[in-house]
Amino acid sequence: MVTHEPHTVDKSRQSAHTWLRIFSIRLITILDYFPQLTRSAFHRCLVRHGISQAPKSAAAVKRGKFDKTEMGYLHIDSSELCLESGKQHMFVAIDRVTKFTHVAFFESATKCNGAEFLRQVVQAFPYKIHTILTDNGVAFTEQPRYRNGATNRFGGHIFNRVCHEHGIKHRLTKAYHQWTNGQV
Repeated sequence: MVTHEPHTVDKSRQSAHTWLRIFSIRLITILDYFPQLTRSAFHRCLVRHGISQAPKSAAAVKRGKFDKTEMGYLHIDSSELCLESGKQHMFVAIDRVTKFTHVAFFESATKCNGAEFLRQVVQAFPYKIHTILTDNGVAFTEQPRYRNGATNRFGGHIFNRVCHEHGIKHRLTKAYHQWTNGQV
């Protein structure tokens, strides 16, 4: 005798299928009374009355606020500014709790300028910095394809070396998740 595993279905997918079946049943029932009614006309009618979408699933993930932290958790980012005199790169550091900010301008967003900015931040902030959150820019970290290379294993990125000198933990945001670095 062959036994079968019980079939499980994702709740959100199941509710979408149920909603689609109800939609089809409604359409078939209404077509009995109005044979000239098309599927698109029926949909426009549902849209007009605000009932065209499936109910929101409870499993939908919302982005919340940042976790509570202590003073010394900094967000650092850089941006290119186009001025009449040429391009400038603005580096910004902001504390997540106190909103204390430090800004500096450089000619380019290089590794050395990123490290120099971090040294300025350590001098400018009146309290100990314990963690820094940056994006994956070249001024803050190696490109993913070079992170396991020999140069990075033995010397490391200069920004990480400056973090290590001052006992700072360096964290990176996930790629293509701009809302993670939303403080700056």
